[in-house]
Amino acid sequence: MMFYREMTGDDYEAAYGLWAGTEGMGLSKADSRDEILRFLDRNPGLSQICVTEEGELAGTALCGHDGRRGFLYHVAVNGKYRGKGIGKGMVTRCLQGLQAAGIAKCHIIVIEDNAVGRRFWEFAGWELRNGLVLYSSSTV
Repeated sequence: MMFYREMTGDDYEAAYGLWAGTEGMGLSKADSRDEILRFLDRNPGLSQICVTEEGELAGTALCGHDGRRGFLYHVAVNGKYRGKGIGKGMVTRCLQGLQAAGIAKCHIIVIEDNAVGRRFWEFAGWELRNGLVLYSSSTV
């Protein structure tokens, strides 16, 4: 049996371990403990995890919004638990939280060569947005 709940700071170490071991997952300084705790504090109740009866972390989904659009990050499921609806369950809970906050649209950025991630989002019915180009800049 699997259990879903809000992600807290106590989940960081296990979550980071999952992210680091997930093919196609990009990590940076923004994924430090302090940065993730700040993200969770800024977006209370939105990020979700799934744990087994034994307490093993099976999946994560970071979720937040800017007041207009929702964003998902680090949606990851441990390989041995894939195909059981865990990703869908976490994303559904994230979207419900965004809807309750009045946010009508959500985006996720998937690294182009992340075939597993792309298949998941396409199977889940998310629309691939053509014609967009993402630029990034560090603020420091």
